[in-house]
Amino acid sequence: MRDVNADSQRVLPPTRVLSRLAVPAGVLAAVAGAFAYVAAVDPNEPGHYPVCPLLRYTGLYCPGCGGLRSAHAFVHGDVMAALHANAVAVVGYLGFAVLWTVWVVRAARGRPMRVDLGPPHLWALGTLLLVFTVVRNLPVGGWLHP
Repeated sequence: MRDVNADSQRVLPPTRVLSRLAVPAGVLAAVAGAFAYVAAVDPNEPGHYPVCPLLRYTGLYCPGCGGLRSAHAFVHGDVMAALHANAVAVVGYLGFAVLWTVWVVRAARGRPMRVDLGPPHLWALGTLLLVFTVVRNLPVGGWLHP
């Protein structure tokens, strides 16, 4: 009979570990490239990026409005301006960093990455985005305008 723990404790060759990290590294490269582009091309300058269609046609801010300005400020180290532009986006950046780190550690150990979001989690996330959207469009939510 094989000892299961012995298999999980064995040392893998470096090429095997590197091949497991290829996809997380590719995702990080894509995200870093996107952030580098937004850092270089200022979204505060008109004409570089398209205008949010919801904002253009209704005058209402969607949950993503200000996301590019938030990313630009975040990359330049201005966390307060990033939070002001889109607080939910900043939480998303930090959440991505945590999930990506967990993914890399699990991949290096040969374990699959699973994010099991059930209906209660998805409802909570949707409710949070809805409340954020409603509050930022109310007069009392002026501090949430991008």
